[in-house]
Amino acid sequence: MSNPTLRRPRILVVTPEITYLPEEMGNLAQRMCAKAGGLADVSASLVKALYDQGADVHVALPNYRRMFHLDVASVFEHEFQKVSRALPEQRIHLAEDRVFYHRSSVYGAENHLISLAFQREVINHTIPQVRPDLIHCNDWMTGLIPAVARRHGIPCLFTVHNIHSEHLTLAQIEDRGIDAADFWQHLYYRRAPGTYEESRSTNPVDLLTSGIFAADHVNTVSPTFLDEIVNGSHPFIPDAIRNELRGKKHSGRATGILNAPDPSFDPATDPEISHHYGPADHVAGKRRNKRELQERLGLRVDPDVPLFFWPSRLDPVQKGCQLLTEILGDIVARHSLQIAIIASGSFQKHFQQIVQQHGFHDRVAVRDFDEQLSHLAYAASDFIFMPSSFEPCGLPQMTAPKYGSLTIAHDTGGLHDTVEAMEVAENRGNGFLFRHFDAPGLRWAIEEALRFHTLPTEVRETQLSRVMRESTARFNHQRTAAAYIKRYEQMLGCSVTD
Repeated sequence: MSNPTLRRPRILVVTPEITYLPEEMGNLAQRMCAKAGGLADVSASLVKALYDQGADVHVALPNYRRMFHLDVASVFEHEFQKVSRALPEQRIHLAEDRVFYHRSSVYGAENHLISLAFQREVINHTIPQVRPDLIHCNDWMTGLIPAVARRHGIPCLFTVHNIHSEHLTLAQIEDRGIDAADFWQHLYYRRAPGTYEESRSTNPVDLLTSGIFAADHVNTVSPTFLDEIVNGSHPFIPDAIRNELRGKKHSGRATGILNAPDPSFDPATDPEISHHYGPADHVAGKRRNKRELQERLGLRVDPDVPLFFWPSRLDPVQKGCQLLTEILGDIVARHSLQIAIIASGSFQKHFQQIVQQHGFHDRVAVRDFDEQLSHLAYAASDFIFMPSSFEPCGLPQMTAPKYGSLTIAHDTGGLHDTVEAMEVAENRGNGFLFRHFDAPGLRWAIEEALRFHTLPTEVRETQLSRVMRESTARFNHQRTAAAYIKRYEQMLGCSVTD
């Protein structure tokens, strides 16, 4: 590690996902898009913010050639840059392995092979080349690297985006070209290790918990989700992860930093919608978008009917879609409303069966997820559903208010941090929260939303204009990146930007 007092500290961001990079970081920067979730957006925004503010930032990610649409010439150029290590502009470090090249998605059946190949290249090549002063790792696919950083005295921040891990033995890790014997003492095992030799083949390493265990500082992607883990909520969370995060939190080395929506979600400029609008003219804009969505989905055209939108994957384990199916028939029968479900997932068939059984075709639409249609639904809807049983962060509830759509949410995790109860008399709030994760709780929140919709037009217009302005100022990548930069500077004891 070089002396940070002689220059700006060098930051290495290690991520399996990205959506874009600043053009100035290289000829391939705008072709680096491999996304499975919010991690890709956060990584992109953080790297851009660091670069724009003059930080010495580098990024390591797998070379997903197929997803990056790299042709032979592009690959040759990158290979030339790799051997020309003196090039000062070389800030993008693509891990090379055939397991990445022909993939069409970030995750799949070969997750452990992808993870080990990626980490092998970062450990063996990128870290020695970059000589970073701080490493920022993300999720289980980078879980070995904090141990390497600790072994070499490099401060490391580890971000937990999702509670998912993989378990591999030291023998399996070493079989993929990683010298785990060099840092094995800094890893977290299924049972307390004795010696290297006795643990090598029979004591699996927990990758996510290893990242938490070895990192100097850890953050989750919302403050409340961290508190819930530490305080014993969510029984599905393994004790190892809970105990390590609890220890980090109690020692002042764990925090929560909220994600933020992609900047393309802006009703004034969104390229996926035809009728743009802002806080000052949202009424006319939303009515036009609602009409277009209703026509496209086969719903009865009525710009005055309250329209509810389901934006998240239909996963009953996390997203709470089963709560809506329990009350869907009764809610639609009793109230004048429409529901647009634009989401894929195993639970979709249950919604389709209810629509078919009750003949709700002109009032409830069920479609597979489609990016353009989803953007239009944000612009058309009055309310969105986020009744998750748990939520590490969540993005739809931060996206919707920018479009003047209010969130109906279970009061948990990142939803607690971003959705406040609408209190018209107090001129505050951006949604409707229910505390108990059950169908009656969701029903209550829906009825609260419908009551809001019956308020005088001028009252609703004033509140929605306020919500749109506040959400744009609050939920953005600049604020998220600033929080990470502050954490870097606290860890290093010096400024990382100009």
